[in-house]
Amino acid sequence: MDLGSRALAVQQQEMEISGQNVSNVSNTSYAEEQLNIQESTPLETPIGEEGTGVQATSITEVRDALLDNQIQAEGSVTSSLTAQQTNLQNAEAYLDEQISSTSSSTTPDSANGLAADLSNLFGSFESLSTDPSDLSLRQTAVQSAQEIATQFNQVSSQLSGVRNDINTSIQNDVTGANQDLATIASLNQQIVAAQASGGTANSLVDQREATLEDLAGKVNISTSAQSNGAVDVSIGGVTMISGITNSDSLKTYDAGNGQLLIQAQNAGTPLSLSGGSIEGEITARDGALASLQSGVNTLATQLITNVNSIYFTGYDLNGNTGQDLFTGTGASDIGVNSAVVSDPTQFQASGTAGAAGDNTTVLALAQLANQNISGLNNQTFSENYAQTVSDLGNSISTVNDQLNSSHAVSQMLTSQRASESGVSIDTEMTNLIQYQKAYEAAAELITTLNQMMQTVVTMKSS
Repeated sequence: MDLGSRALAVQQQEMEISGQNVSNVSNTSYAEEQLNIQESTPLETPIGEEGTGVQATSITEVRDALLDNQIQAEGSVTSSLTAQQTNLQNAEAYLDEQISSTSSSTTPDSANGLAADLSNLFGSFESLSTDPSDLSLRQTAVQSAQEIATQFNQVSSQLSGVRNDINTSIQNDVTGANQDLATIASLNQQIVAAQASGGTANSLVDQREATLEDLAGKVNISTSAQSNGAVDVSIGGVTMISGITNSDSLKTYDAGNGQLLIQAQNAGTPLSLSGGSIEGEITARDGALASLQSGVNTLATQLITNVNSIYFTGYDLNGNTGQDLFTGTGASDIGVNSAVVSDPTQFQASGTAGAAGDNTTVLALAQLANQNISGLNNQTFSENYAQTVSDLGNSISTVNDQLNSSHAVSQMLTSQRASESGVSIDTEMTNLIQYQKAYEAAAELITTLNQMMQTVVTMKSS
């Protein structure tokens, strides 16, 4: 009877664990649980040991620590590339340009971008050179100058907005990473306590693994498992969690001009990151985005300088000279002289005072379109802008390719973990049938014994 009772209890536990496994089939951080059983202590008899059945010894989960670490590491790579892709694509959207290829010789093609505004500006200068006294052509030239100035202002503001958004994301990710560190330390404490008392902490281990993977998505980590069940965590060579103690955390600091970087809060050590969304955001901000901002600003500066150097020497319809067409020093503050905006007759198109039909100055402005500018690496304005946009396109293309590869690796690792430690519905269904039959057999054993005892009692009483 005792042997049958043990069998019933063990098979019931087996079914309960299968139910737990099936319930978590869609939980990616869950590892399959198994009931470890062994033969119960036998009885010594004159003819040898007599078995007493089966007993459950522990509940363990099928988890591969090496595979978990690989998934964490690849998660850091994927998150970094995703952050780069997102922010660079945001910058690309604000340029409002379409490029047919990654070649720097291909002119960006958009009716609303800087490339079109450059073409319109020099085109309006060329049109005005055919009849410098025409007020409507003068007005068109002034409007073209205003349009490109406004476009530079907007692009500069929008790219600065992307940079500010990245800094905000970095701060938010640092806050999230610190929360993950605190959670991992707390889970370590609970796991150590559970194992010290002889119990298991499978659900806590699952929670910790999910939190470790979330942390790895924000910043690359190194982990080290301890014999007591705790996991130590380091970031950039600095220990953040030692056993059950959250010994350090992350903080941002300004390296200058709003360039937020990361350091250890207590150690005060600047951290060199190699993965995670924080590293991806920093890479995008200080890499391709910074180059794009610099390129756009340099283009605006050279446009101001070269146009004004020619325009300054020209004469307007009233014989006046010595004014600049563009104001400001770069993309953020470029503007058009308010005097010529309000009165197009003050546009200095002539090369000689009092010669309304003289087109010397405005013709020289139109010819700037095809001149190689020393301040633009001896490229024309259009060529230089095409190179700037192409560089951004190449950066995005590279990130996209790397991200596709990282996704493939992550998927492979996740599939491998699912096959090794994930829940298989087919396996669990097969197990349930086996446990059910074993339970029925144990129940039949007890029923049979009961009938035998009743028979013996009946025989005795008769």
